[in-house]
Amino acid sequence: MATARAEPAPAKVNLTLRVVGRRADGYHDIESLVVFADVGDALTFAPARALTLAVRGPTAAAAGDTADNLVLKAARALAERVDGLKLGRFALSKRLPVAAGLGGGSADAAAALRLMARANRLAPDDPRLMAAARATGADVPVCLDPRPRFMRGTGDILSDPLDLPRLDAVLVNPGVAVATKDVFAALRLGSVGKAGGSPPSWPAGAQARPALLAVLTDDRNDLEAPAIAVAPVIADMLAELRRLPGCRLARMSGSGATCFALFDTRRAASAGAQKLRGGHPAWWVRATVLAG
Repeated sequence: MATARAEPAPAKVNLTLRVVGRRADGYHDIESLVVFADVGDALTFAPARALTLAVRGPTAAAAGDTADNLVLKAARALAERVDGLKLGRFALSKRLPVAAGLGGGSADAAAALRLMARANRLAPDDPRLMAAARATGADVPVCLDPRPRFMRGTGDILSDPLDLPRLDAVLVNPGVAVATKDVFAALRLGSVGKAGGSPPSWPAGAQARPALLAVLTDDRNDLEAPAIAVAPVIADMLAELRRLPGCRLARMSGSGATCFALFDTRRAASAGAQKLRGGHPAWWVRATVLAG
C-alpha cells in the first residue's frame, strides 16, 4: 500500500480588504493584504486508481456534501490539464469553521493541488497548477503558495511574496456561517473607498511590526459593515476583542464571520484567547501566529 503524504491547509486571513467595484460579470474586484495562520485543516493523499475523499474532524459535519468539496474539484481540474495524472485517496481533517472568512475550503483545495503535484512530479511553478487553482475558486490561487501577498482582481492577480514580521493574534468565530454572496448583496458600493488601478504599494519600513501595525490601522475591510448587517454577532465579537488587554487592532477577515485581534506578544494573545473562551465557551477561539 502506498504511503500517504500529509499537507497542512493553513487558514487565510485578510488583514485588509478594499472593494474596488463591481464588474460587468457580477463579480467584484478587490484589493487585499493576505497572510496565513499557523492553524488550519490537514489533508493526506495516497495514490490509488480512483479519486476519493473522506472528511472527518470537529467541523466535518458543517462542510457539506463530500461530492461538492473543493478538494475533489481541484483534483479534477488538474486531471483535465495533465494527461495521465495519478489519482488517489484524500483524507481531510476539517478543523476550521466553515463559511468563516478563513478560506478553509480554498486552502484544502490548494493543499490537494500541492499533494498531487508532488505525487506526479510536477514542479511547484507548473502553470497547470495555477490554472487548476483559478478554475477551482477565487481564493485558491493565493492559497496555492501560502505566503503573505497582495491579492487583487477577483483573487487572480497576486503580488510576489511579502516579507512581513510575525504577528501574534487571536482568531474568533461565533459558529455562525456567513455566505459570501449575502455579504456582497448587502454591500453598498457608494459607501466604500475606490482604489487606484495600480497594485498597492508597500510602505518603506513596513517590515517592522510598529510600521506594519500603523499601516493596518489606517486601512479597513469594506465587507465588515455589510457582514455585520447579515450577522450582528460580528459586531459583538469585535467589541469583545477590542476590550482585551493588549489588543492593538481588531478587524473582520474576508467576508466573515471570523475576526482577528493583533497583539504585541504571544503571551498577550494566549491570555486574550483564554479570556474569550471563558466568557464565550461556544465560540471557536484560537491564539495563532500570522505572516511568519
